[in-house]
Amino acid sequence: MRPVLPQWSGTLAVKAAVFIAVMCCALAALLGVLVHVQVTNQTVGQARDQALQRLTQATERYEAGDTLWRGAGVDPPELPRELRDLAVAGDRGTMVADRAGRPTMWAAGPVDGERALAVAVDYSQQARTIAGLDRAILWSSGLAIGATLLVGAFAVTRVTRRLHTTALVARRISAGDLDARVNDPRTGPRTKAGPPDEVAAVAAALDSMAASLQGKLLAEQRFTADVAHELRTPLTGLHAAAELLPPGRPTELVRDRVAALRTLTEDLLEISRLDTGRERVELDTEQLGPLAERAVRAAGSDTEVRVVRDVAVETDRRRLERVLGNLVANAHKHGRGPVVLTVDGPVVTVRDHGDGFPEYLVVHGPQRFRTEGGTRGHGLGLTIARGQAEVLGARLEFANAPDGGAVATLELAVQ
Repeated sequence: MRPVLPQWSGTLAVKAAVFIAVMCCALAALLGVLVHVQVTNQTVGQARDQALQRLTQATERYEAGDTLWRGAGVDPPELPRELRDLAVAGDRGTMVADRAGRPTMWAAGPVDGERALAVAVDYSQQARTIAGLDRAILWSSGLAIGATLLVGAFAVTRVTRRLHTTALVARRISAGDLDARVNDPRTGPRTKAGPPDEVAAVAAALDSMAASLQGKLLAEQRFTADVAHELRTPLTGLHAAAELLPPGRPTELVRDRVAALRTLTEDLLEISRLDTGRERVELDTEQLGPLAERAVRAAGSDTEVRVVRDVAVETDRRRLERVLGNLVANAHKHGRGPVVLTVDGPVVTVRDHGDGFPEYLVVHGPQRFRTEGGTRGHGLGLTIARGQAEVLGARLEFANAPDGGAVATLELAVQ
C-alpha cells in the first residue's frame, strides 16, 4: 500500500527529499572512504614497519647463530605461499594473513639461498581499530544523513506549504472570491518572519493582482448599477409618453423598443445586485415538477415538460422560476423546437434542437454582452440564470447534445 502524502506535498517536495538524500549519502560515502583509507594506510604502515624491523633483528640473530625468539622462524608452515615465493626470489615483503584464527602481519626475507626467514607480529589490535573506525563511520554517516534529511525536510515543507497556500488562494480568486489574499508573512522589505524570498515575491504579486482585479470589477459593477439607475427615470417618462401616442404602427414600434429598453435596464440592475453578493434567499419547500410547469406557463412558450421523477426541494421559488424561465426563453430565442424541460429528481434539463451553444459559452460560461453567429440578444439572460443559481446553491452547466441542440443542466442541492 502506497503512503498517502499530505495535501501540501507534491513532486517538488519528493524531488527535493530525494536530492538531499542522494547528496548526503554521496558525501558521507566520500568522507567515509577518505577517512578509512587514511587511517588504514597509517595503521598498516606502522604494523609493516614494526614487522620489517623485527625481521631485520631476526636476520641478524640468525646470521650470528643465536636462537630466534618466538614468532620468528625459517620456512614456518603458516607462512603464506605468495610471501614465501617473494622471499625465496630474494626480496623482502609483508602480508596480513590469519594465523591460528588471529590476524597476523607477516614479514619475510631470503636466507641461505632458497629459504625464507619469516617473522609473525600480532595484528589483532590494529584490525579491531580499523573495524571500530568503520563502524563509527557508518554510525556517524547514518546520524548525519538522518539529521540532514530532517532539517532539509523541514525547510522544504515550509516552502511547499507556502506554495500550496498560494495555489489555494489563486484557486479561490479564479472561483470568484476576490477578497482572498495570501498575506505571506515574509512579504515586505523587513518582516519578523525573515527576509523576503521568491515565494514571498510570488505571493505579493498574486495579492497585488487580486487587489487590482477586484478594484476594476468593483468599478465596472458600480458603473453598471449607476447606468441602470440613471436610465430608470427617463425610461419611466418615455414609457408614459409612449402611452399617450395615438394608435398606429409607429406607436407600436416605439412602445416595443421602450419595453425592450426597460427589460434591458431591469436585467442590468439585477446583475448589479447579483455582483454585490448580497442577495438573500427565502427558502421554502416546493415540489419541483409543478414549479417547473408554472415557470413554463409564465414564459408563455410552447415547451414540453417531462417529469421523470418528482422531488421536494428546499429553494427560493421566485429565483428558481427566474432561472428556469430564462433557460426556456433562451432555448426558444436562440435554438429551435421542440424545446423540452425534463425534471429527474433534483436535476432539471432544458434542451432545444438548434445549433447548440457557442464554444466559448460551453467552456467559460455565459458572458454579458457577448453573442456569436449573428444571434440577437445581450447575453444577460443566461448570466442572470447562472447568478441566481449560485445564490440558490445550485450548479448550472451548459453543453451541446451529441445529436445537435443545446442542453442546460440545473442541479439543485438536496437537503
